[in-house]
Amino acid sequence: MALIVHKYGGTSMGSTERIRQVAKRVAKWARAGHQMVVVPSAMSGETNRLLGLAKELSPESSSAELNRELDLIAATGEQVSVGLLAIALQAEGMQAVSYAGWQVPIKTDSSFTKARIESIDDQRVRADLAAGKVVIITGFQGIDPNGHVTTLGRGGSDTSAVAVAAAMKAAECLIYTDVDGVYTTDPRIVSDARRLHTISFEEMLEMASLGSKVLQIRSVEFAGKYRVPLRVLSSFTPWDIDIEEEAKSGTLITFEEDVKMEQAVVSGIAFNRDEAKVSLLGVPDKPGIAFQILGPVADANIDVDVIIQNVSHDGRTDFSFTVHRNDYQRTMELLKTRVAVDTGAASVVGDKNICKVSIVGIGMRSHVGVASKMFRSLSEEGINIQMITTSEIKTSVVIDEKYMELAVRALHKAFELDQPNS
Repeated sequence: MALIVHKYGGTSMGSTERIRQVAKRVAKWARAGHQMVVVPSAMSGETNRLLGLAKELSPESSSAELNRELDLIAATGEQVSVGLLAIALQAEGMQAVSYAGWQVPIKTDSSFTKARIESIDDQRVRADLAAGKVVIITGFQGIDPNGHVTTLGRGGSDTSAVAVAAAMKAAECLIYTDVDGVYTTDPRIVSDARRLHTISFEEMLEMASLGSKVLQIRSVEFAGKYRVPLRVLSSFTPWDIDIEEEAKSGTLITFEEDVKMEQAVVSGIAFNRDEAKVSLLGVPDKPGIAFQILGPVADANIDVDVIIQNVSHDGRTDFSFTVHRNDYQRTMELLKTRVAVDTGAASVVGDKNICKVSIVGIGMRSHVGVASKMFRSLSEEGINIQMITTSEIKTSVVIDEKYMELAVRALHKAFELDQPNS
C-alpha cells in the first residue's frame, strides 16, 4: 500500500481524549496497510503559553540571542505532542516511535523563529517504516548547521508535513484541521460560504499568501514545487468513518486545471487583518530610491507586501508599503531613525488599522471586467480603497479595517460564490 503523511493541528491535539481519537484514526490507516508518518502540532494554546512566559521575562527586547532561546522554548510544545501520540498509538496495539526535528534530522537555515527547511534525512524514518512502525515527527522545527534548534514560524507544522511528504515521495499528504476543507471565504463571516471540492495549486497559493489561514503559504509552495498531492479535511469527523470515504473528503489541491474549474471566474475571497501601512512622505523621486527605502527593511528581515509609489511633484514623491502588523513598530523605528535620514524624507506616517481583501480565481485570466466589478461593489458600500495590487489570478485592495467584513460579504455576493458550480 501507499506511504501517507497525516498532519494534525493544535485543536485536534487539544486534549488527551482528542489525541486518543487521532491515534485511533492513524491506526485505522495503518491497519489498512499504509505506511504512516504523522506530523502533529503542539496542543492547542501551548505555544502561546510558552512564548507568553518568555515575554513576561523580556517584554520589549528583540535579538538573535533572544530568538534562539524562543525557538528552544517553543519547540518543546511539539515534543510533548509527538510523545503523547506515540503512547496513545502503543495503547492501540500499534508499534509507534516519535522523533524531534533534530533527530530525523530536518535541516534548516539559522533564521531563528522563521527558519527555512533546506533538507531532510529520511533514512531513520524509512528504516522504522520498513519495520512496521508508525513514525511521529515534530512539526514546526528543525536544526541549523550549528546544531541549534530552530522553528519555522507560526503554522510551520503544515510546512514540515509537506516537506516530509516531498522528501519521502508520499502518495498524499492529508492536513487534518478544525475545518472540513477550503471554503470560498471564512464561514464565520459569510454563512453562505461553500466548501470547494477542488482548488488549483495556484489559487491555493494565492489564498494562503493573502490571508487564508487554512494552510501556511510555505506548505503550499512546497507542495507546488515538489508536486505533493495535498488534501485538507476535518479531524472532527468520526475516526471510524470508512477509509475510502475519508480519502475523498475535504478539499483536494490539484495541479490540473480542468474545464469545470474554468467556469468559476472567482473561486474565493481572502482577507488579512494582520497588516499595517507605513509611508515615507516627500522622498526624492530619483533612480534607486525604492532600494534605499526597502533595502534596509529587507536587511532587518521584515517582509513587505503591497508597495505604491505616487506620481512625482516638484521632484518629490510619497512611498507607501504594507508589512505584517507584528513588524509595524520595528519598521516605523527603522524608517524614522535611519531611512528617513538617509533619503531626506519629509516625514514618516503609519496606520495599523487597515486590512487587505482579495478576490482569487484562475478564471480571471480569461475574463475581463473582474477588477472593475470588485471596485464597483466596494464603491456601492461606501468603502474607500487605499491601495491596489494585482496579479494574473488575483486582485487585492487595502481598506480601513472596520469595513473588512462588509467588504467580504459584498464581494462574496457580487461574484455569486454562494451558488454551487454547475
